[in-house]
Amino acid sequence: MENEKDRFGEKMRLVERAKEDIYFAERDRELLEKLRRDLRRVETSEETPCPKCSGNLEGYTFQGIALDRCHTCDGIWLDKGELEMIVRKINRGPLGAWIDTLTAKT
Repeated sequence: MENEKDRFGEKMRLVERAKEDIYFAERDRELLEKLRRDLRRVETSEETPCPKCSGNLEGYTFQGIALDRCHTCDGIWLDKGELEMIVRKINRGPLGAWIDTLTAKT
């Protein structure tokens, strides 16, 4: 009888974990979709070869930062100073981002 109780409790814990996994998988999917909408392709006249493979890099902007992306190897490449710009943007937080939008030159 007690063994039956334990199996039922174990099944309930497994169901709870499965529901939690489904919830977080959906949240991850929504976040990735939002980030993909922020990625914008930039038309460039020059073809730049990928440093890793034989593919060509295509220009993109993501949240105001220029990126080069290779569709052959899916590599993301940054120019000098862009990584520091990303780190600065992340460390500023939401208040800093709001101030940036107010002071942005359009």
